[in-house]
Amino acid sequence: MAPPFDPADLPTGVQMPLSPLVARVLAPNPSPFTFTGTQTYVVGATDVAVIDPGPDEPVHLAALTAAIAGRPVVAILCTHTHRDHSPAARPLSEATGAPVIGCAPLTLEDDGPRADAAFDAAYRPDRVLADGEQVAGTGWTLEAVATPGHTSNHLCFALAEEAALFTGDHVMGWSTSVISPPDGDMAAYMRSMQRLLEREDAIYYPAHGDPIDNPQRLVRGMMGHRKQREGQILRFLARNGDSRIPDMVLEMYKGVDPRLHPAAGRSVLAHLIDLDQRGLVTATEDRWQMR
Repeated sequence: MAPPFDPADLPTGVQMPLSPLVARVLAPNPSPFTFTGTQTYVVGATDVAVIDPGPDEPVHLAALTAAIAGRPVVAILCTHTHRDHSPAARPLSEATGAPVIGCAPLTLEDDGPRADAAFDAAYRPDRVLADGEQVAGTGWTLEAVATPGHTSNHLCFALAEEAALFTGDHVMGWSTSVISPPDGDMAAYMRSMQRLLEREDAIYYPAHGDPIDNPQRLVRGMMGHRKQREGQILRFLARNGDSRIPDMVLEMYKGVDPRLHPAAGRSVLAHLIDLDQRGLVTATEDRWQMR
């Protein structure tokens, strides 16, 4: 029998080429919420962009410097400003002279359970990319694709030359994204997923988990999963009457690591808020019921 999988056993700080234009460097921050850690991508050959520079850890910054290998850095791009994605942007900018470009700054007090997902209050981009705006280097072009939902400021980046999409936390290779109110928005997330479904990307490079080589099938499956979860919530309330979120989580997330239950509760809350806005449920203090 194979030994239990431990993400901490995977090599960090090693540049792994994935395509002629894309390499990744895994940050040393594995957890139940980041899986093996945050994956930073280096895009380009003669000059490069760095996507999601990750946590401000000296060993990770040294690994990125080694991966850049003295090449000019055109831009440092961030998909969103959770602390496992953007804090290394500024020190890397100071080391390379590259501008920090990408998502808008967002500082929000999040009462969710994920310490790693707190917002990076120090993030100050030199340029914010609007949907459809581009950054280009020698032989590569990255286009911003607005995908709010996981966070309101979330961007994906499309690499036209390889029909690739860097999906940050919007679509991950190991789990569905946590949607944590008040900034996380389930209705916005589903609209963003529909937008990706209508694109023709051939491969996704997520910030956590392996590359996804049949992305439309995965997106359809993830959207179906969210619809199934919504149905579970409605059936639970129809059967049990007014209920609290922890009770829903215990039934609906059987077999899930209990450490993830608080985060699951945030996604359930996001579903309930969406259902409330659609006139299907209502709340009295911390108890929910059918309308």
